[in-house]
Amino acid sequence: MLATFLIGLREGLEAALVVGILVAYLKRLDRRDALPRLWIGVGAAIVLALVIGAVLTFGSYALTFQGQEIIGGTLSLVTVAMVTWMIFWMRKAGRTMKATLQGGVDRALASGTVWALVIVGFVSVAREGIETTLLLWSMVQSFGDAPAAILGAVLGLAVAVLAGWLLARGAVRLDLGRFFTWTGGFLVIVAAGVLAYAFSDLQESGVLPGPYTAAAPLDVHGAVLTGLAGFPFGWAFDVSAAIRPDSALAVLLQATVGFMPRMSWFQVIAWILYLVIVGTLFVRGLRGTRSPRPSTTASAPSAAVSPTPEGAS
Repeated sequence: MLATFLIGLREGLEAALVVGILVAYLKRLDRRDALPRLWIGVGAAIVLALVIGAVLTFGSYALTFQGQEIIGGTLSLVTVAMVTWMIFWMRKAGRTMKATLQGGVDRALASGTVWALVIVGFVSVAREGIETTLLLWSMVQSFGDAPAAILGAVLGLAVAVLAGWLLARGAVRLDLGRFFTWTGGFLVIVAAGVLAYAFSDLQESGVLPGPYTAAAPLDVHGAVLTGLAGFPFGWAFDVSAAIRPDSALAVLLQATVGFMPRMSWFQVIAWILYLVIVGTLFVRGLRGTRSPRPSTTASAPSAAVSPTPEGAS
């Protein structure tokens, strides 16, 4: 629940802030008559995310085990790519997000068509919704405990909606820049774990060589070798005797840092490379955008809906 709660909170708050920008701008223009069209677009984006989640969940039942693993591994790779892009996109686009969204509203109102504003609301929220759906689906497949994972995500989204509403009303103050920075760092770690799980799925399906394929190095008893002897297609380590895969500790470690009691060399290498490369770029980006002036906080609709990942507004 912890990992999916944080995912739901992070992604939900981003979507809430985007909607807040659009609603506040329409009210400032005294165009409350256009709000229903905006909400239609937002609602359609939410429905699309739910439909994608349902198709992924129930559609996989009709596949063979190998098909499920291939689809799961491929979608996990797509998820990692989307999350990685989103982390760095927020840093680049955060400063101009408010102006970009307001420009879209201006063009929609100028066109005079109902569908133009519907599309603005839909596109603004759909990206967050699809990204959240894919990430949560990948994490649910990885954890194997769908009810708890889904409950955590729902709670996170609920808190995000409440927080977005309170921010817009000026009821609470929150350093949005610091919030998105810390959750961005958390997402880097989560994405590394999802990537490792993707490699596990692809190895189980036989798409990649590994412990489940004929390429696995075996000992005299036919067991897959572990450690340096098992490099590169065997197990990197196996601590299942000390940490049971179905234990609370194993689930917690997998949810937070992507650790599994038994991991192949491909999984470990992918996890390390992702953390080193993406983590280094993330930290360098933070250092490069620091400024001596203090970061602002959100205390009014105009401030609450114009955050940047580094804390500037």
